[in-house]
Amino acid sequence: MPPDAPDWLSSAQDALRHAPLGPRAEHRGRVEKIGDGVAMISGLRDVRLDEVLRFEGGQVGFARVLDSDLIGCVLLDAASDIEAGDAVFGSGEVVQVPVGEALLGRIVDPLGRPLDGKGVIESKTHLPIERPAPSIIERDLVTEPVQTGVVALDTLFALGRGQRELIVGDHSTGKTTLAIDALIAQRDSDMICIYVAVGQKTSSVRRAIDALQAQGDFSRCIVLVAGSASAPGLQWIAPYAGMTMAEYFRDKGQHALIVIDDLSKHAATHREIALLTRQSPGREAYPGDVFYIHARLLERAAKLSKDLGGGSLTALPVAETDSGNLSAYIPTNLISITDGQIVLDAALFHQGQKPAVDVGLSVSRVGGKTQAPSLRAAAGTLRLDYAQFLELEVFTRFGGMPDGRVRDQLRRGKRIRAILRQPQHAPFRLADEVALMLAVQSGLLDPLPLEAVAAFRAGLPAALDRDAAEVPRTLAEAGELDASARAALITAMTRLAASLKTDEPAP
Repeated sequence: MPPDAPDWLSSAQDALRHAPLGPRAEHRGRVEKIGDGVAMISGLRDVRLDEVLRFEGGQVGFARVLDSDLIGCVLLDAASDIEAGDAVFGSGEVVQVPVGEALLGRIVDPLGRPLDGKGVIESKTHLPIERPAPSIIERDLVTEPVQTGVVALDTLFALGRGQRELIVGDHSTGKTTLAIDALIAQRDSDMICIYVAVGQKTSSVRRAIDALQAQGDFSRCIVLVAGSASAPGLQWIAPYAGMTMAEYFRDKGQHALIVIDDLSKHAATHREIALLTRQSPGREAYPGDVFYIHARLLERAAKLSKDLGGGSLTALPVAETDSGNLSAYIPTNLISITDGQIVLDAALFHQGQKPAVDVGLSVSRVGGKTQAPSLRAAAGTLRLDYAQFLELEVFTRFGGMPDGRVRDQLRRGKRIRAILRQPQHAPFRLADEVALMLAVQSGLLDPLPLEAVAAFRAGLPAALDRDAAEVPRTLAEAGELDASARAALITAMTRLAASLKTDEPAP
């Protein structure tokens, strides 16, 4: 007899003594057929919509379609070990995800399982992925700005905390880069950042994570990944799981910014699941509820009232168009749901105008109400001036010598276009953007050669830190541009412009 036999015997007797005896009720069904990440199940009559179902092999899924004879279960794990005839058990619970500070700085899947190899995430709170959006009485006005660090956005299409702004454009036009730049810029703010990758390639997700870790404050970021190789169920729940994680901080009175990249792939996954579960197809084979799944998702972004803590959740969903067709089904749906759209143009992108924002089709329906007062005062009529320049440029391409006033407008417009160019992952501070607007509107850039504008833009932050060190801090604290700060900016920029001037006439 082994020496530890008495200890084993006592522990076994103790386990038997405390084992629950008696009948146990369980909801049990069986798999009728399985394929493409969807299982059709019979025998579970009391299952509710979105209830978690557990298979005898340990895999889980959720009930997506409830028919009179069969249940369509979307799998959240690999289906390789599930066969027809296997037992399935109802759990009585809906899909929940961990939330809280334990997720900050982590890379997880839509169920909150770690993907970064840093160990188990110990979260004390779990919340359902489907939660009701705040009612009208629970919301407040969207008045606080979200500084994205992107000059084209902050000056022309200002975003507010609690707003939903769609980023839409063709494939490979910089949509993800623009969204990542907005997340990187929050390294100097109090906003929590959540990046949700839906159906993206592993290499694309890796680049986004590397940019956030290298340039941003990753300790205040959550990256949720449901890649193209993930189960369709994981891709389907990913946006809702990310929104629930972000709502935790909003409901605590904090501020969060979520990027969902992208909802076009999410809609395609929804269509795939709907067809596999025998739902009736509609336009472009999408089921009839494709509008509703995105509407109820994005309605959860809001600015809460002071009685509820005054927190906010800002959403930047991404959508892809085909050959610039904004009137396609999914882009049209998302444009009607959101509070504006940033349209990226493929032609501008290939011309080197990055970010390739189409100022004619882009709009923010909140706009100037959320723009920083100093930036609004400095920008003035920038958008109107730029729009007029684009029209004039088209007409002057047909030939003819424009008069002096038109030449001045063209010269100013070219410089506006030059300052709206911006290298990726290099967001500007509020003071830098205000200074750029002052430089354009005051005519400081007009004498400079067009090629020198990029050097002016690149050297501006260092020049302000050297010659107007108090202004960035003043603008960050007060938000207003007084006369002394304005004069200090003009002096610093005049000195910088003088160092870049040449004897050649400016085009």
